[in-house]
Amino acid sequence: MTEINEPSGLAWELRPRSAPRKGALIAVGALLVILTNAIMFILPPLLPVIQTQYGLTTVSAVMWIFTLLTLGGGAGYILLPRLADVSGDRNASVLASGCLAAGALVPAVGDSYPALLIGSTVMGFGSAAQLLPLGFLRRNLGEEGIITAVRVLVVASGIGIVVGMIGGGLIVESLSLRTFFCILAAACVATTIASFAAIPPSPPAESGGRIGLLGTVWLITWVGAVLLTLTQGLVWGGAAVIPLVAGVVGGVLWVRVERKSSAAVFDVVLLKLPLVTVACLSMAVFGAVNAAFLLLLSTYSQVVPSALPPADAYGLGRTALQTGWLMVPFAVMFVVGGKVVDRLVARGRGASVLVTGALLSAVGLAWLALAHDHAWHYLVGAGVIGLGCSMGYAAGFSIAQMAVPEEKAGMAAGVAGTAMAIGIAFGSALITGVLSASVVSVPGTEVEVAEKSLYGTSYWISVGLALLIVVAVLVSRARDGRRVPAAAS
Repeated sequence: MTEINEPSGLAWELRPRSAPRKGALIAVGALLVILTNAIMFILPPLLPVIQTQYGLTTVSAVMWIFTLLTLGGGAGYILLPRLADVSGDRNASVLASGCLAAGALVPAVGDSYPALLIGSTVMGFGSAAQLLPLGFLRRNLGEEGIITAVRVLVVASGIGIVVGMIGGGLIVESLSLRTFFCILAAACVATTIASFAAIPPSPPAESGGRIGLLGTVWLITWVGAVLLTLTQGLVWGGAAVIPLVAGVVGGVLWVRVERKSSAAVFDVVLLKLPLVTVACLSMAVFGAVNAAFLLLLSTYSQVVPSALPPADAYGLGRTALQTGWLMVPFAVMFVVGGKVVDRLVARGRGASVLVTGALLSAVGLAWLALAHDHAWHYLVGAGVIGLGCSMGYAAGFSIAQMAVPEEKAGMAAGVAGTAMAIGIAFGSALITGVLSASVVSVPGTEVEVAEKSLYGTSYWISVGLALLIVVAVLVSRARDGRRVPAAAS
């Protein structure tokens, strides 16, 4: 496979550009990424509190919180990065962080289940703020813009995940739900102010650019239909096929129309590049692997062995806060991975980095498939998986960025981010389905937990997902190898 070499990939960055307030820009970029990832991962530990406070009696009612968060995120990943290209980085960042603030404020004021659903949708849309630093850091930091932007995104994502999981545990133990949303709203307002103050009011990067309204709405609709199927498939059963088919058909038709559109949402030329196609596919798979690991860790570690019949007993009996601490190696290795591979990708080693990240993730998941009965098992596995996933994310985002000029940086971020969002939803739905195949009842309660053997099965399935990345890269290389002789002749 022909990889993107440094001269061609970084040629977009050779125009001179000042780097105003570099430290402030990087700090705001990191803040946006940490905050959005923390929000996404702070909710799982809060589910028991939410279910009790709002009197929710069914799993489907609780799942709608995540469904609307995911659907809102799908729309945000598509629209906000592209808005940054055609309307300006400051405008898009202020809008995104403002949506986070508004989304947190709604349940803080409303303090009800409907208010929480509305707030989750708005916060989901604003969560695309984590992609915006890829644009404004690249456009303001000159030749090092891509490397710095990807490094900030990957490192801050790992920190945000752990902050969210540990923060959720602390909130469960010490704060009320309403107080939490008030604090979150205040933090998001502060982030909005910081974005306005630190990001330069530059003119739109893509002069004369516009967002195709029909194509954007169409894309949001069919991606939303697919995400809706993935998040609600277990609840709806066979009826979930309807939005799935509608989403797939809508996606195929959308691609055909976008190829001829003068205002395409995503550049079709970009999507046709072999390495970019593989990178986006890999982003989806890394997202699925990441979600699968987090779900398996969170559920297994919080099962109390003594609460189950002796023959079926398993789990670590950890609290939500203690479970969050098991994720610390994941965040540490996220930092390491992001710093190790960024320059390798810039030098044309993107495909090799994707394969290495996939193999490391597979090794970590295989370890947990064989050993997941003690806390130290998870500490080891989390570190290896964190390293692998960070390498994959860094390579995927970098490859997409290096394939386009800087005025289309937001569009490239949206392509990779949308693929990642779909992968996260798919991984969560897949593993939830596996864990629901056979359950054990907790005596004296109406609670059911997955049978112990299903955790090993789920980890092996996740190993298979990670290895799909290796297969995709090898297939792409083989096809590209056939194209080169044909073009030469």
